[in-house]
Amino acid sequence: MSNVRIGGPILLVAVSALALSACSKSNESADTTDEAAPTATASVDNASAPAAGAAPAAGGAAAAAPAADNTDTISGVKFASYTGDAAKGKTAFLTCQTCHSPDAGVNKIGPSLHSIVGRAAGTIAGFNYTPANKNSGITWTPEKLFQYLEAPQRVVPGTKMAFAGFPDPQKRADVIAYLETLK
Repeated sequence: MSNVRIGGPILLVAVSALALSACSKSNESADTTDEAAPTATASVDNASAPAAGAAPAAGGAAAAAPAADNTDTISGVKFASYTGDAAKGKTAFLTCQTCHSPDAGVNKIGPSLHSIVGRAAGTIAGFNYTPANKNSGITWTPEKLFQYLEAPQRVVPGTKMAFAGFPDPQKRADVIAYLETLK
């Protein structure tokens, strides 16, 4: 009978690990056509590493985040260069749905992404955001989401989001097109 008592917590830990693993490993199957795009990594520590050519931060700390109004990507591509396909974005969003709901008022490991476009970061009532996210000063414009979805830890160092990002800029544009439908 003791197996029944510890089985529940073990199952919970296993399911949580699988969910986070799914978020982190989603990029391994990404169709990347942009040679300048960074290689995806399942390690949160590596995901927050500065871009190539960037000077390391003093004391070995994580590099400073881009300014809240800065939308420059690591690969240098711009959101305006892509036209998103909401249907393809909905398919790609399945990766995100492990941790985020598209439905209003439904928080999971991450906050609901309903009406995310145009919303200030860290403002869903009842969700426990990290101070890094809550105090980022970011408004989730399509351009900022495009930058964030490339490498979340770079844009909001200290976020608890373990997802390494979508290196494929077209996939990011598609996801954003889908997110824009969630109103």
